[in-house]
Formats: sequence, C-alpha cells, structure tokens
Amino acid sequence: MSDFTSSFWSIFVSAISILGVVYCALLLWFSSKVKVASHPVDGTTGHVWDEDLREMNNPLPRWWLWLFIITMVFAVVYGVAYPGLGSFAGMLGWSSTGQYEAEVAKANKDLEPLYAAFNAQTPEQLSQDPKAMAVGERLFMNNCAQCHGSDARGSKGFPNLTDKDWLHGGSTDKIKETLVKGRIGQMPPMAAAVGSPDDIRNVSHYVLSLSGSPHDSVRAALGKSKFAACAACHGADGAGIQAMGAANLTDKVWLHGWGEETITAMINNGKVNQMPAQEGRLTASQIHVLTAYVWGFSNKTTVSK
Repeated sequence: MSDFTSSFWSIFVSAISILGVVYCALLLWFSSKVKVASHPVDGTTGHVWDEDLREMNNPLPRWWLWLFIITMVFAVVYGVAYPGLGSFAGMLGWSSTGQYEAEVAKANKDLEPLYAAFNAQTPEQLSQDPKAMAVGERLFMNNCAQCHGSDARGSKGFPNLTDKDWLHGGSTDKIKETLVKGRIGQMPPMAAAVGSPDDIRNVSHYVLSLSGSPHDSVRAALGKSKFAACAACHGADGAGIQAMGAANLTDKVWLHGWGEETITAMINNGKVNQMPAQEGRLTASQIHVLTAYVWGFSNKTTVSK
C-alpha cells in the first residue's frame, strides 16, 4: 500500500519541472557568454554546407532572447500559481474539479426557472410535456444510455425499461427511489441449499418450466420440491417479490440470459448487479424530470394536465 501513498512521484515531477527551467536559464546564460571563434576573413564559424552555404557567427536576435526569457518567467509563475509541481496545489487554489463544479452550479442556477415549472407537475404530467421530455432525453442519454441503451431496451445484465417488468416496481415513486439511492441486486450462491449437481439441473428445468420455456418435463417435476430453497425470495409460485427486488421467474424476461446452463451457473455462483445512485450527480429537479422520462417508456397512455 505504501507504493500508492509514497511522495516519490510528487517530488520527482517537481524536480523535473524545476530543473528543466533552471537548465534552460543556464543554457541561455552560457550561450550568451561563450562565443565561437569567427573566421578571420568573413566572420563565419567556418562551417560550409552544399558548397556555398556558410554559417554566420552572429548573436541570437534580441527578440528571440527575450522570448526565451518570457517563456521561463511564465513557467515559474504558472508553477507557483497553478498545480504543476507534483502535489503542490498552487497559490490560487485552482483545480479542474473545482472549475467543473463551479460551471455545473452556474448551469443549474441558470436552469432553475425552467425546473421550477417542472417541479410543479407530477411525473405523470411531465411525461406529456414535450419540453420536459426533451430535457429528460438529454439527461437519459448522458447518464443512463451507457447501460440501458439509447432506446432504453437494455441488454444482458441491464434491464429493459420499456416493458412492464420491474424488479423493484415501476411506479414513479419506485423509479425515483432507484435513481436517488441506486440498487444493489444480489442473489447468493444456492448450490448448497438446493442439493447435488443433479438436483441443481432439475431446479434449472423447473425454473424454465415456470415461464413455459423449453425444458425437460421429467427433470422439472423432480426439481419442483427442491425449488423450496428459492421460494423465500422468488415466492412459492416463482412470481418474484418486488419488495426484495427478486425476479419474476414466470415471465420470459431473462436479465442475465436463459437456458439450463445459465440458470445452473446462477444457482452455483449467484450474481451481484449494481445500479449506481444518481444522488449527488444530478439535482433533485433533474431526477424528477428523469423519473418522468423513464416512467414514460412503459406508460404511453395520455395523462390530463
């Protein structure tokens, strides 16, 4: 762990930066004091290229010299004022994080009148407001589409938001709760509770039978009694328990894939999935609009204002 907390790299970067400026200053001073002996006849250094190109032994132009000096002075001032010397934060206290947060705060303040109008409406009403949905679309694309897809249909391991299948419930209150707090879905390994490898295969076929998916009916019948180990979360009928975030096994919605092999692996190894909390990343008003936008995917009915 000491490798990650050592101050070596901070000192190393600071030393390279300072020594670089000092070296440039010494080089400039040395070159101004030492002059190559000129040819006694034509005042050149004596070097000739391409038969007739001669190198004159003239001093560095004054404007060029001052340009070097200004550059070094700028480097010193910048290194003192801003972060650049290892872990030194700079006298001005500037940071990219601070600038970003200030710009976000300013943008949020500028948008307060717009969001004030949105906050006066329920999510159901907002889902019918074109202006609110345009804002919601941008929020979704910037914060949610990376996992759920630009069409919100999800992919393996990422829920489809356009159907009616909800692990924790699809009401606006539940959607907002998910956005604010995030979710951690965890299915523990159940192999020990189910029984032998053959019992696990039987339970896998019973789970497939619950949704009418292709299965071995003999194995499914044998696995029904062993499914009791799963009923505490998924319910005796396999319809799931939203209060626990336990999946409904009776529909044909498979978040992590389906088939005997996939279900067997799930029973043996369990699964942990996480939806990150948006509180702190988005304002309460933004989450309110985003709730309406997400709710609208699976609720297309018209709501009177």
